[in-house]
Amino acid sequence: MTPRSDPLTVEVVELIGTVVARYYEEYEEAAARHSLTGAQARVLGLLAREPLPMRRIAQTLKCEPSNITGIVDRLETRGLVERRPDPADRRVKLAAPTEAGQRTAALLRDSLDFAREPLGRLTAAERTLLRELLRRMLGMEAYGVDLQAPEELTAAGDTPEGERLR
Repeated sequence: MTPRSDPLTVEVVELIGTVVARYYEEYEEAAARHSLTGAQARVLGLLAREPLPMRRIAQTLKCEPSNITGIVDRLETRGLVERRPDPADRRVKLAAPTEAGQRTAALLRDSLDFAREPLGRLTAAERTLLRELLRRMLGMEAYGVDLQAPEELTAAGDTPEGERLR
């Protein structure tokens, strides 16, 4: 296991923190342009992928279900979300985006330039490697992709451990 205080680990943790902070800053700004809070925008974005029960939204966003109820209430008042019975269990209500909610979620997603611009400077192979490394960090399945750096990514003079990429 990598020591937590080695300089490389410290730098990577700081860089991840910077990326997260910049992402949330831009996300909050994009949400505000649509008169939404960041939390409302995150819930709407999540629901744009698939309708979900409140408990699952809370678990995914790591917050209290009562907070989600209030957020969904406000989104429903604005006509962006509706509650509907779960076809698999009619006792459960799903929160689902309306057509206006789907459009707003798409506009929000399309307005987030922060990540797209820097990622656009990476090759498809580099983006694939980054995705798989992030999945591995999060304990997600690697989906059968080899997590070794592809040959075109390694620069001459790299250490045998592949510590440096161009």
